[in-house]
Amino acid sequence: MNSANVTPQRSRHKRGLALKQACSLSALVLMVGVSLAAEQVDPRVRTYVMPTRIVWCSEKNEQSSVANAEILLKDKYGQVPEGVFLAGSGCRLENKGAPAAVLVDFGREYHGGVQLASGGPSGKDVKVRVRFGESVAEAMAELGERGACNDHAIRDGVMDLPWLGTREIGNTGFRFLRVDLVSKGVLSLEAVRAVSLMRPMAQLGAFTSSDERLNQVWATAVRTLHLCCQDYIWDGIKRDRLVWMGDMHPEVSSLMAVFGRQEVLPASLDYMRQTTPANKWMNGMPSYTLWWVRCQHDWFRYTGDLAYLKQHHAYLKAVFANLVKFIGPDNRCALPGGFLDWPTQHNRKAVDAGMQALMLMTFEDGARLAGTLGDTELAAQCKAGAAKLRQVTPAPEGSKQVAALLALSGLSDAKAMNAQVLAQNGVQGVSTFYGYYMLEAMAKAENVQGGINTVRDYWGGMLDMGATSFWEDFNVAWTNNAFRIDELPVAGKKDVHGDYGEFCYKGFRHSLCHGWSSGPAAWLIAHVLGIQPVEVGCKTVRVKPFLGDLTWAEGSFPTPLGVIKVRHEKQADGTIKSDIRAPAGISIVRE
Repeated sequence: MNSANVTPQRSRHKRGLALKQACSLSALVLMVGVSLAAEQVDPRVRTYVMPTRIVWCSEKNEQSSVANAEILLKDKYGQVPEGVFLAGSGCRLENKGAPAAVLVDFGREYHGGVQLASGGPSGKDVKVRVRFGESVAEAMAELGERGACNDHAIRDGVMDLPWLGTREIGNTGFRFLRVDLVSKGVLSLEAVRAVSLMRPMAQLGAFTSSDERLNQVWATAVRTLHLCCQDYIWDGIKRDRLVWMGDMHPEVSSLMAVFGRQEVLPASLDYMRQTTPANKWMNGMPSYTLWWVRCQHDWFRYTGDLAYLKQHHAYLKAVFANLVKFIGPDNRCALPGGFLDWPTQHNRKAVDAGMQALMLMTFEDGARLAGTLGDTELAAQCKAGAAKLRQVTPAPEGSKQVAALLALSGLSDAKAMNAQVLAQNGVQGVSTFYGYYMLEAMAKAENVQGGINTVRDYWGGMLDMGATSFWEDFNVAWTNNAFRIDELPVAGKKDVHGDYGEFCYKGFRHSLCHGWSSGPAAWLIAHVLGIQPVEVGCKTVRVKPFLGDLTWAEGSFPTPLGVIKVRHEKQADGTIKSDIRAPAGISIVRE
């Protein structure tokens, strides 16, 4: 081989090797960069919670037994102390041919899972069945029984337990937990702890009054909302753990009134825009695209964040270019497959009437947003569409949901809708989702006292049945001869959870923590405390309190400029004395 030819070959080989190494290094750097960019920090905080009571243990017999269950209520460390457990420190479950089981109550609804700390016997296959429940009856049910299922979240399954170790399971909504030892042998259950996963959000808004029932409703509405603000603003934490756009609107109102500006809200709006072409329907429902526009409108009115609104300008323009096609030649809303809420679905004439009002309010919101964006073409399109829709005045068709929308849109007189529909038959016909709009319509009709009574009787009716979060649906008639959700089934009585519900939420599939039911959190601040922003960015705020049969009420409302605090006290002559404290930069209009 000629030495003169060797060097160039080696040189080319070295250059090729160097290039390959450089490319590999670049690829590694790129991979690391992609990996780092893909990593996301979970914003939620983990909190361990001990059970508050033992609800039930399986009966002791020749085939199974449970002993020392009360030890599960003691504070634990999430560890199985070696040596101590051998002396029987845990709850002892023994399966001699039939499962041994214990059911615990964590005291209130939680989002997350549970941690089980277990012991012995070493080397043995220990299997337990874990059942989460939003009610006692759900935790006691079999899969397939009256809607009990693992849809959206696995809440019923069999798992192995380690020896002298812990295991976590669950990503759901629950208050109750049943643990069955399904493998033969003995299990020493050292601890059962709920693992609460919650997005940290400071509670800046507040409401308290002389009526403890209203206070409890308000606090429960706030917790319901907070539980549903996890990865995004969800519909429910057991079912559905999804962003349902229409359901978000009451949550948006309550979020602004209690927690102020939180990034989970624009993240949820962005998610829906990014996953829905402008000529399609959010969540497959035209009304939910309408609600997306309304949420954008309300969020801008609250924050005054023009930069964020501009990010959606092109999408808004495309959405309205599609929506305008569905205003019929008779000026009626012609959107296909209208949906308001579940209880209205049986009344299609009412749904059509409600869609007319909802579409009108959406076009009017669009006109205001377009004006802010300086888009005269879009503003003119929205105003023209609204003018057409306003030519039709549908009847409420006996629906309180529709009466509320007609009143709020101005298609019908609010006082007439209140007298003819909303104030009739007490809280019959009120619903968890549209109950918020019914309350708003009552307030517009100057029937705030009727709204207060509705909050007490309707949302308070869920509290009477043991609720610690508000439900996907509720009818006060369900409480007749029914046992509470924190009680074991009672022979001869109705199960308020398992015996009711329809459409997709029959029986135990029914969610008992649904964010759309959080409306009282916003409404009590807006209409009892009377704090109502009237200018973009909350720069001007009206304070118009209503105490009605209350003697006092106090609380706060967060704004982008700080927190407004108020206290109202009824005087001997019936007048109201108010103490209002607002941050600099906010103009208060008192009425």
